[in-house]
Amino acid sequence: MNWRTSIGAAPLLLVLALSPAVAQNDARDFPTRPIRIVVPFPAGGPADIISRVVAQRLSERWAQAVVVENRPGANTAIGAQAVARAAPDGHTLLAGMDTTLVMNPLLAANLPYDVKDFAPITLLTRNMSLMVVRSDGPASVRELIAQAKANPGKLNMGAGTITSRLGALAFLKAAGLDVMLIPYKGSAEIVHGLLSGSVDFALDSTASSFPQIQSGNFRALAKYANRSLPALPDLPNLADAAGLPDLGESTTWIGLLAPAGTPDAIVQKIQREVAAIYADAAIMAKLENAGLFAVSSTPEEFRAFIRQEIERWAKVIRDNPGIRAD
Repeated sequence: MNWRTSIGAAPLLLVLALSPAVAQNDARDFPTRPIRIVVPFPAGGPADIISRVVAQRLSERWAQAVVVENRPGANTAIGAQAVARAAPDGHTLLAGMDTTLVMNPLLAANLPYDVKDFAPITLLTRNMSLMVVRSDGPASVRELIAQAKANPGKLNMGAGTITSRLGALAFLKAAGLDVMLIPYKGSAEIVHGLLSGSVDFALDSTASSFPQIQSGNFRALAKYANRSLPALPDLPNLADAAGLPDLGESTTWIGLLAPAGTPDAIVQKIQREVAAIYADAAIMAKLENAGLFAVSSTPEEFRAFIRQEIERWAKVIRDNPGIRAD
């Protein structure tokens, strides 16, 4: 799959049974008032960054205000619930991600929303994570591993989303490290935790790590993916850097959704507008420079992708019964 282009055709058998649109309304006059994109994280993380880029361009294309509203909390459930309960007219959208649409439904008790409460519009990004330390930290992953083994139980590692925590736990287990994993609510908190010394190293998104790397505050030790990273072309993948060939990858994704029941004509119009934005090479370069790997998809492809992710992570969770949503 090319992270910078469409995710490709989706098998029909994997289409997720989300609530369909109730009618084929005429979308020619949409939008008729300001649109809000709810980001269920604090400002500064990848979901916030991509949403603001898309919101600005949609505002220009529609001559209508498109604003980003940050509503963090409860592993994205607060923001997701707000959109699930919004009028299904396309004027309230959600920047949802794997935590929102996969991990929470699989792990959280008494979740105030359901996957079927949303109408998928398009994927926005597929993101890799970076293993980062402060600039005065270890110079390599192997040096970090050696430091952790020489100081069992004394180092702390930060990670944000549930998916990232699973990736972090997989690394710690494979490397045989006795390290305390500190869960954070989002990338902005991880950055603060590392800068303040609350954690010694962290697994964080490229988007929030890049500014700190460029300013010299952080050092990137490895990427947790087997894909190229143009901004850091010589950065090794974590499996190779740690000498753990079976480690695999830790990636996250973000997509745009509307409340279930939003007319299909409106869903399709929003998707086409995002695809048109992504056709602009300057926008793609801007996102890539920010560490975001922009992708687009049809609503049907996104729906099938969510289904695949649920099936994939359900198996991981069955194999690791101690995993918790909080």
